[in-house]
Amino acid sequence: MERLEKIEYRPAGNAALRAAFSATIPVLTGYIPLGMAYGFLMASAGYGPLWALGMSVLVFAGSLEYMAVTLLTSAFAPLQAFLAAVMINARHIFYGLSLLDKYHGLGRVRPFLISGLTDETFSLVSTLEPPAGVSRGDFYFWITLLDYIYWLAGSFLGAALGSLLDINTQGMDFVLTALFVVLFMEQWKAKERRAAGLAGLACMAAGILVFGPENSLIPAMALILAVLLGGRKWLCV
Repeated sequence: MERLEKIEYRPAGNAALRAAFSATIPVLTGYIPLGMAYGFLMASAGYGPLWALGMSVLVFAGSLEYMAVTLLTSAFAPLQAFLAAVMINARHIFYGLSLLDKYHGLGRVRPFLISGLTDETFSLVSTLEPPAGVSRGDFYFWITLLDYIYWLAGSFLGAALGSLLDINTQGMDFVLTALFVVLFMEQWKAKERRAAGLAGLACMAAGILVFGPENSLIPAMALILAVLLGGRKWLCV
């Protein structure tokens, strides 16, 4: 009986993997070059492929990893690093809350789904349903794992090439900013989301005006978080 159960489970697992891979192809095409850009920056800062891979394995937060390159090469400021990490990834609070129903009852894979949540994974999981014959747990697990692997591969490959080749990384740290600009433009197409977008822009502008460009990130993120929490009934639709 045990042997038969294993044989029956395999096709379902393969179907989930195939469906997840098809869904994550756009993420693959984005994560590989973005991960490589991060790897190039790590190599230019004097950190080898294993350092870049280790950071991606343990942190797995693209925007924070890009910022970590600067933090690693500047004066040691643990409080600033902690606050930056919290504020930059505060958006995951809203992601997580909106996925409570989808991730309910998924058992052992649930902790991995939570820790592996990224902007791109959220966009897939929140909009896609598993195909017929594929369980929710398997489908969401493979989406999350594949996205994780894509980023690790890009990070390692970029750091490996960066340590071997003399690559000009000037302006490369803007890659992730450009990605978020594109994501913002996509969200802007939906009229019901424009109020939240304008609120975010206003908070960032206020942070720059009050604290200056170099010190605006944390205050602006804190203001954005406060505005979203206070006005979630009107902004988060």
